Parts: sequence; C-alpha cells; structure tokens
Amino acid sequence: MRGLTTPEGLKEEQQRTIASPRRRYGLLARVLFGTLELLYGPRKTLSKFKVLEVIARVPYQAWEHVAYIAMTHTYKTPSFARRVFEFVKESRAQQDNEQWHLLILEELVQRKGIRENFFLCRILPQFMAFFYYHVSWLLYVMKPAWSYALNADFEDHAEHEYMAFVKENPAFETESFESEFKADYGSYENIADLFRRIGLDERLHKEESLARIAQARFS
Repeated sequence: MRGLTTPEGLKEEQQRTIASPRRRYGLLARVLFGTLELLYGPRKTLSKFKVLEVIARVPYQAWEHVAYIAMTHTYKTPSFARRVFEFVKESRAQQDNEQWHLLILEELVQRKGIRENFFLCRILPQFMAFFYYHVSWLLYVMKPAWSYALNADFEDHAEHEYMAFVKENPAFETESFESEFKADYGSYENIADLFRRIGLDERLHKEESLARIAQARFS
C-alpha cells in the first residue's frame, strides 16, 4: 500500500491524522494520559514516547495470556481453539511491533546522549505497565470490548502524538535514520518518516481493536 511505504504516502497519512479528531477517550484513558502529563510534562520528548511504548505492549500480552488459558479449555473443540490461536498470533505480532518501537526509541536516546531520570524513565514505567496490564486483563475477562476500547483510546493518543511530534520538529526531515533494527522494522530516509511510520502503526493497532469491538457486537 502506497501510504504505508513511500515518503509521500507517509506524509499524506500524517496529514490525515492531524486533520482527524481524536477519539472521545474513556475515563481510564483520560486518567492515564493525565498522569503521564503530570509526571513527564506536556512537551513531547523521546523519553516520554519510550514510556508510552513500555505501556503500549501490555494489553497484547494480557490478551495473549487470557487466550492461552482459553485454549487449555477449548482444545477439545479444534475449530474454536484454532480461532483462539489465530488471535494469539495477531496479539503477538502487535506486541512485537510495539517492541521494535521501544528498541528504536531507546537507541535514539542513547545515540543523542539524552540524560534521563532513572526513576521516571526506568522504574516508574514498569509500575505503570504492571498496573495497565492488570486493568487490561481484568477488562478483557469481564467484557473483551471494554479492553479493546481502552486500547483503541491509547493507540489513538499515540498516533496523534507521534504525528504532531514530527510536525513540531521540522529538523527531523533532514536527520537520517540509522539503526541496527532496520532489517527488522524497515528502512526510512529520515527520522520524520520513521516517526510517521510508527504513528501509522499505532493507527493500525487502533483500527484492529475497533474491528474486534465490532465483531464482539455481532457475534
């Protein structure tokens, strides 16, 4: 797809995000975003995006965990167990995608020599991820659509934040993207296109969660 691969297409997708309204976030999402802004400030930084990516992986881990438990009880019905396993593979792919984001951001922070507060950038994100994991897990057990909706809110927020980050930093257009993870994640002409691609990933994750909400309504 052109919008997913070319510099021109990525710019078009960035403008599409910027022109679109954000979701009406639920209470839990608003509390999470408010907490992040309180702790890390309103300014968009690489370190703050790292915290987002530490948290972003955990809903997929929670769903994968629940799905594996379900398979232990449904393997006697192979067709249903197979559908559950397909969901596990999808969750794993999304989780891995978020992991590449985190590794690339960490690499950028180190290459730029950015000094980080150890507690705010190493310890606290782990506690936040632990809390978010259990919230996502509990919501999924109670009603999967609730967990998908929370994830859609989170991914929508991340999508808009990444695209706005590029807009606010025109110097990214001339900063080349060099990474040991190019073969795994993809090669981009500059940092601006890298962040556009990450923002687009977040949109795709959001759309996948919204699609699952729709499936749950009609299943």
